[in-house]
Amino acid sequence: RVFEYTPAPGQFINEDKSGFKGEKTASEAAAYALQRLNAEKYVSLGGFGGYIVVGFDHSIDNYGGYDFAIKGNSFDGSSEPGIVWVMQDANGNGKPDDTWYELKGSETGKEETIQNYSVTYFRPTEADAAVKWEDSLGEKGEISRVPSHKQDSYYPAWITKDSYTLSGTRLKARNYDKSGNGSMWINPAYDWGYADNNSPIDQLTDEENTEAKAVPNHFRISDAIDSKGKAVELKYIDFIKVQTGVNAQSGWLGELSTEVFSIYDCNMIE
Repeated sequence: RVFEYTPAPGQFINEDKSGFKGEKTASEAAAYALQRLNAEKYVSLGGFGGYIVVGFDHSIDNYGGYDFAIKGNSFDGSSEPGIVWVMQDANGNGKPDDTWYELKGSETGKEETIQNYSVTYFRPTEADAAVKWEDSLGEKGEISRVPSHKQDSYYPAWITKDSYTLSGTRLKARNYDKSGNGSMWINPAYDWGYADNNSPIDQLTDEENTEAKAVPNHFRISDAIDSKGKAVELKYIDFIKVQTGVNAQSGWLGELSTEVFSIYDCNMIE
């Protein structure tokens, strides 16, 4: 089940093929995302902080190894890392309203990694305009328009407020213009621990995936940490959240946005 699909603004948002189109409701957006995931078609999370929350018809047990996997379309030179969070249904009500625990990755604890980072996005006042944003550090920027996506707005049409804030852990962006003239942008991979990230460690392969197929990154429940970075022992989980973990734009390619194709329980498959 998809409990919530709340992307940040982005070039794929308000398009049926990847980011839900129309001024509808949050529940309809979640239903759309579930339909996409069931067909293993990608759902875009937009810029920093955009997220999707899913649950299963059973708890996923912690066996100490890789317990679940998330498919993205990263390939060599194109990683758009998503932070992964897990939750137990501690109160037993079947809803993801308990405590989220981040799964640590290779960037956890580094000075350039910012926890509790927030970005507020503002609805454009006219069509074909960039989406302005301001972050918790006082910096300002925009989700710029790109030639390949011409819908009127990149601001989610089903979000009725004129601004909304997304919060989470921000990784230091690594993207750069290899050409020097803006024609060839590279988004390098992080070592391990993130969705939609071309990591041979947790993708369990060193294939470059030049065709950008759906490939899984694998995750351990035993990597869960609390808000202070301390390890948390969870015997099982019931909910998973994937959230875009960088705030960056690669020129004409647009914002870095985590894409999710499917999420599955490795233990059930084994």
